Amino acid sequence: MGMLRRISTVACVATLTLGVAACGGDSGGSGGSGGGGGDITVTMTSFPDYVDPQLSYTVEGWETLYNVYVPLLTYRHAKGEDGTQVVPGLAQDMPEVSPDGKIYKLKLRSNMKYSDGTPIKASDFTYAIQRLFKANSGGSVFYEPIVGATDYAEGKADTISGIATNDATGDITITLTEANGTFDNVLGLPFAAPVPPSTPLDKDATNDPPPASGPFMISQVQAPQTMTMERNPNFSSVRDAGADEVADASVDKITITQNKSNTAQVTDIEQNRVDYMSDPPDADRLAEVKSRYASRFRMEDSINTYYFWMNTQTAPFNDLKVRQAVNYAIDPEALNRVFGGRLHPSQQILPPGMPGHQDFTLYPGPDLGKAKQLIAEANPADRDITVWTDDEPDRKRIGEYYHDVLSQLGFNATLKVISGDVYWATIGNQSTPDLDTGFGDWFQDFPHPDDFFRPLLNGASILPTNGNNYSRASLPDLDARMNELRTKQLEDPGVKDGYAALDRSYMEQAVWAPYGNEQYTTFLSERMDFDKSYRHLLFSQDFSSFALK
Repeated sequence: MGMLRRISTVACVATLTLGVAACGGDSGGSGGSGGGGGDITVTMTSFPDYVDPQLSYTVEGWETLYNVYVPLLTYRHAKGEDGTQVVPGLAQDMPEVSPDGKIYKLKLRSNMKYSDGTPIKASDFTYAIQRLFKANSGGSVFYEPIVGATDYAEGKADTISGIATNDATGDITITLTEANGTFDNVLGLPFAAPVPPSTPLDKDATNDPPPASGPFMISQVQAPQTMTMERNPNFSSVRDAGADEVADASVDKITITQNKSNTAQVTDIEQNRVDYMSDPPDADRLAEVKSRYASRFRMEDSINTYYFWMNTQTAPFNDLKVRQAVNYAIDPEALNRVFGGRLHPSQQILPPGMPGHQDFTLYPGPDLGKAKQLIAEANPADRDITVWTDDEPDRKRIGEYYHDVLSQLGFNATLKVISGDVYWATIGNQSTPDLDTGFGDWFQDFPHPDDFFRPLLNGASILPTNGNNYSRASLPDLDARMNELRTKQLEDPGVKDGYAALDRSYMEQAVWAPYGNEQYTTFLSERMDFDKSYRHLLFSQDFSSFALK
């Protein structure tokens, strides 16, 4: 989830203002079988990037869509590590996998319907994966191992030959080019959620959300200001089919609004005008919230990495010494102050809690003298650089800090602050000019170290649009090691150590300047049942756990 990301990529939907008709049925809160009821409000600093399971790739997007679109497999609705377990979703059971690890067989549950009453069919899975490639989705990199996926993406085939479905029986067979230790995980991501073939393939048409298969449907969108989620009137068909692992809704309606002022969000929660804020309270309000509202505020675990990316393909950051200099100059503790003490300082790619994480520091510091020495040795001819960040308060301050560091290193740095709603899509588009360096973060999509390497640093992940390899890293030897590790199971001997070594190898190349891992928060209004609500390790707040007292 990019997740990350903020979970990661962001947004052409945020540049439009539109009204979207309900995706199906009556919306009076009569659908589903969950208890409770009532209407609640949620506020976000940045609007979800896309209202579309095949395209959305931010924390805000996945937080919203987790309970709207259900894949064949899904992640358990539970807090902590229990929530990272892959379980059957729209499929009856976990896949039957061939001894060589290349063939996955699943069966769709019968008689299920989308929110608009359209039957859910096995071939809808094929269509969803096709959409990923046609739309240049940032998530497509996870599904390239399906036989025929690359040919389809390149226009050499009319369908993906490695996916065979039977709508009469619900049978789905997926054939891979090689064994893949992450494939159960990626089948549980929103990218793989079936959608009906009436959903446009063209990414420019996806602002009208596809019909829902989860407990909520999106009934109205006016991006980037507001969105309404209501009970899916046909979710009972999913539950009746035996999808017990997919939680039902406990409230009838959720209204999501964007508010660029973090301090206003905090005040709105304190005064019970809003029920939940997606982002943590700003550093200057955090102590107040902790001390005065302890009965409805808590710190939360989160698996993520914050970093500065550097375009390794153009000057001056195509010089290893320049990239190493940046790593020596960065002070994680100074950045921790921006987070109000919520940052675990770190200078590596894999975060604590991710399999394969092993602590190391290659660039002890901050050591501005060492950094300046490396810059003098490199003597870059091009010292005019653009530093990118977004307009969320902490991101803006992080960008300002980074701009100051680069200026101290002798660069003529220009800070470019753009809207958080379009930030990731802008820096993930190769046609955007002056993409030199800037702010980045990544929140785990699934509990496997490949997720912190493949979409972010593999050469195959340099995409024309919606890319997440902002450093445009392309190191064939390391790509080959990454690809070889993915053919093994995580528990196989030496695999976790292999990922730890990969982490060190990428940092020896200084492809990023990482500086820490953020601890998240939950802050709710007095109206909410604080004990029932929980933060999911992959999808942020689980909206199905929202309940009024």
